[in-house]
Amino acid sequence: MPPRVTFQPCGWQRSQETPLSSEYDFVLVNIGRLEAVSGLSRVQLLRPGSPLKFIPEEILIHGRDFRLLRVAFEAGGLEPQAFQVTMAIVRARAQSSQAQQYAGISLSKAGQSSGSRKPPIPLLETSEDWETERKKQGAKGWRVSTVNERFDVATSLPRYFWVPKRTLDSEVRRTFGHFRQGRGPRLSWHHPGGSDLLRCGGFYTASDPNKEDIRAVESMLQAGHSDVVLVDAVDELPSLTDVQLAHLKLRALCLPDSSAAEEKWLSALEGTRWLDYVRSCLRKASDISVLVTSRVRSVVLQERSDRDFNGLLSSLVQLLSAPGARTLLGFQSLVQREWVAAGHPFLTRLGVTGASEEAPVFLLFLDCVWQLLQQFPAEFEFSEFFLLALHDSARVPDTLTFLRNTPWERGKQSGQFNSYTQICTPGYSQPLAGNSLNPQLSVWDWDLRYSSEQILQFHNPGYDPEYCPDSWLPRQQPSFLVPGPPSSVWLFSRGALTPLNQLCPWRDSPSLLGVSSRWLPRPAISSESLADQEWGLPSHWGACPLPPGLLLPGYLGPQIRLWRRCYLRGRPEVQKGLSAPTISGLQDELSHLQELLRKWTPRASPEDHSKKRDSHTILNPIEIAVFFMGQFYPWISSC
Repeated sequence: MPPRVTFQPCGWQRSQETPLSSEYDFVLVNIGRLEAVSGLSRVQLLRPGSPLKFIPEEILIHGRDFRLLRVAFEAGGLEPQAFQVTMAIVRARAQSSQAQQYAGISLSKAGQSSGSRKPPIPLLETSEDWETERKKQGAKGWRVSTVNERFDVATSLPRYFWVPKRTLDSEVRRTFGHFRQGRGPRLSWHHPGGSDLLRCGGFYTASDPNKEDIRAVESMLQAGHSDVVLVDAVDELPSLTDVQLAHLKLRALCLPDSSAAEEKWLSALEGTRWLDYVRSCLRKASDISVLVTSRVRSVVLQERSDRDFNGLLSSLVQLLSAPGARTLLGFQSLVQREWVAAGHPFLTRLGVTGASEEAPVFLLFLDCVWQLLQQFPAEFEFSEFFLLALHDSARVPDTLTFLRNTPWERGKQSGQFNSYTQICTPGYSQPLAGNSLNPQLSVWDWDLRYSSEQILQFHNPGYDPEYCPDSWLPRQQPSFLVPGPPSSVWLFSRGALTPLNQLCPWRDSPSLLGVSSRWLPRPAISSESLADQEWGLPSHWGACPLPPGLLLPGYLGPQIRLWRRCYLRGRPEVQKGLSAPTISGLQDELSHLQELLRKWTPRASPEDHSKKRDSHTILNPIEIAVFFMGQFYPWISSC
């Protein structure tokens, strides 16, 4: 397990069932800043190799996950050892930053299971896993390609992925060579109505336009559809540098030692631009969801690296369009496929290596999901507690899930092309004999790191499975999705569709068939989105006659909120309630609860109101209110 520092206050005992869950634990690589304090004015930032200039009265441990732990050395207690304890943490932290090769968690609870431990969700490390997922999505026009089985096409791609059924692996290999890092077009998600969502890297514009395999490139982008939309994933979205800078400003603002004046705190929050970036991501994902659901077409997400915002947008589109992705297992499978297997560089982006390319894009995605959870609380099976656990797991490298940049690196670290390595039961010097070897844990093995009481809070008590049937939309429903214009190619940019002459920018070919203006929506202006154009009403009104299963979030003004439980966890006074314990604060809490109860009211048609509802499906307002009042306390208080 990764090295960590643990403090044990008087009268506190660690739970034997969950040795990794404690508010007094800090994985060393999760420490953002370490400070020694003496008196009211003497504060020293502790760095490797720098001498400690005084005997500290307390040390402050600032976590990258927005936690702050204050450890005081009382007189007559650890005060004589304060110097040694502090310098030991500094040295251990320096050593931890130099050696990032962890073998994973080794828990006695893991060794109690007999035989191989089955992962909670398919890890998409075998062709069988990909084939099962393909059938689950109903993608009949696609197949599992084995062309990258030895990672000789692209080390950042998984060993298997989906390509059009009629495309040969030899064509796939040549086609992927025209895209940066070998990340060619492949299926991300098949919509039940017939549309396909693809993702790929940037074109190599220096490719020879006269090569025959350019036709294969266009064929893979079309994916059997006559209507194709190319989406520039980074258009109108922040750069990686912007995301990193906004996250640093947000962290500095939300920690208890922030220098921002209370009366200017909201202005400072706006100045971080973090909420603006959340708003931009939700708006773009909402527009792409409309593109996928409004007509039968191929929608291609294109990003230069195909490893950051492509994953964010693809994941949000599926959450907005597919109720199955909003279940607990469905969401975990979504993250495993679109982030882990797709090669998002977790190690670099989360700053574990100290690389200059740090940018917490995955944490930005989790914030977007939290916003959806607040706006549609009855549509998600998982709760805010689950998102917090996932947020913190990304900062704690106790599994290879978030500890490597590519599937190839995970396979290399484990000694085989499998991101699960073997672990041993503590106390044994050799692995278990025979076929009873336990695989290394994944981040989804929650039961080995959290108590059963904590895992129960991962589930949203207001979620109604009635609104997430196994087959929520008939396959190829003609009355829902209509064909696009014949032989049409579009570029989606800045809220509008623009016709293109060809798919590949380097190909000098005649223009395609002329497209009538009736197929071209006018540019979206101000707060208007593509959904407003398709269905006639502003999506933020919440009154659109939307297709079944589709959610369109609001992203204007106060509809985007600060994730207080996550970012203000270092401020206990904020975690105890939404506001200060005043009359106005209680009124705010009551208004918030009433708003949540209104949102949780089951949607029903006028005919349903006259029918008697099953007593087991009726939400108890008192229980819901108690649940949300319980959520006003820190996540770690349930440990």
